[in-house]
Parts: sequence; C-alpha cells; structure tokens
Amino acid sequence: MTIKVLLADDQALVRAGFRSLLSRSKELTVVGEAATGDEAVRQARSTEPDVILMDIRMPGMDGIEATRRILAERPATKVVILTTFDTDEHVFAALRAGASGFLTKEVAPAELRHAVAVVAAGEALLSPSVTRRVVQQFAHRPAPVSGDGLAVLTVREREVVRLVAEGLSNDQIAAKLVISPLTAKTHVTRALMKLNARDRAQLVILAYETGLVQPGS
Repeated sequence: MTIKVLLADDQALVRAGFRSLLSRSKELTVVGEAATGDEAVRQARSTEPDVILMDIRMPGMDGIEATRRILAERPATKVVILTTFDTDEHVFAALRAGASGFLTKEVAPAELRHAVAVVAAGEALLSPSVTRRVVQQFAHRPAPVSGDGLAVLTVREREVVRLVAEGLSNDQIAAKLVISPLTAKTHVTRALMKLNARDRAQLVILAYETGLVQPGS
C-alpha cells in the first residue's frame, strides 16, 4: 500500500529535498506541498494524506495550530513535526496538539523514509531527548491531583505506560518486565485503545498529566 505524504515547510529547498528523498521509495508518494499553515490545512483536505511532515515555524498560522486543525478534521492523519533541533521549545505544545513525533531537518535519507513508514503504521517518533523535554515541561507544573484517568488500565498496563513515558521501546519494556516483545506491544496497544490515545506520544502526555510518572522519579 502506498503511503501518501504532504510536505509543509516555508522553505522551498527543504520541501524539494524531502520530495526527492521520499520519491526514492516505491511505498511513499508526495501528494502535495504547503508553504504556510493555512495552506497545509487546505492541502490536507484536498489530498487526504496519511502522513504530514510539518514545519513548526511558518508565516501566519504556525505548524502547531495547523496540526490541531487538521487532526480535528482528520484524526487518522499522522503529523510529524520538522524542527531544526530535537530540543525545540515547542515540543510539548506540538505533542499536545496531536503530533506523532519529531524529525530534525538534518535527518538521514533512510531514516526519513523509515520514519514516515513507522508513523503511518501507528507508532510514534519519540527520541529520549524529546521525552526529556516533556519531563521538563511537567517539572514546573503543579502536581496532578489524581490518576483516575488511568482507572481503566490493568496493573500491568499501567506499568507498561509508565515505561513508555520513560522513553523505552517495546523491546526495552519486554527486557525490563521479562516478557516477550510481542506481549509488550500487546499491552501498549490495549492501553492505547482503552485510553483512546492516538499513539505512544499521547501515552507519554497522559502518564505525566495523571501523575503516573513524576518528573525526576
């Protein structure tokens, strides 16, 4: 199945570079380009992409607001934020808006194509440095009053969500809990369904918002 990709960046050279890199894969096709947030919203409506590579800083409507509007209309669409540094100050806001992860504009060609495929499959792109940015955001917030939002989870599922929030992959979770990677993936999938979360990025947000994980714990 071909994965449809929309490129949203105000720099024509960046869009051209990404289009060239993505075109080398038979599984990926660029269905549109946008130079502003408003244009990205319009293009998302007309091209119905599976994945959007979205720059944060664009004229007029920024990438975060564009992400929020696009996902409100098309929740199945996956948005990957493009940033110059993976410690961008807007990481947390973009995740809250529904972004599935981040890529730096210096990403290697093979990594770019792999990332698009991974996000299209429902996974998230959360590097340890991005996870740390989320932690730093919550470190300056009042402690949550309750974790009742996670009441639908089993004890094991809570444990798995906590490890996801710490930045662990399925394989790392499996090793830590002495279970198979498939079992770890199953727990993650069930947690996503029960919490109505889009992907692992949203699990990280929920874990901190409900107090399941505390900064510095």
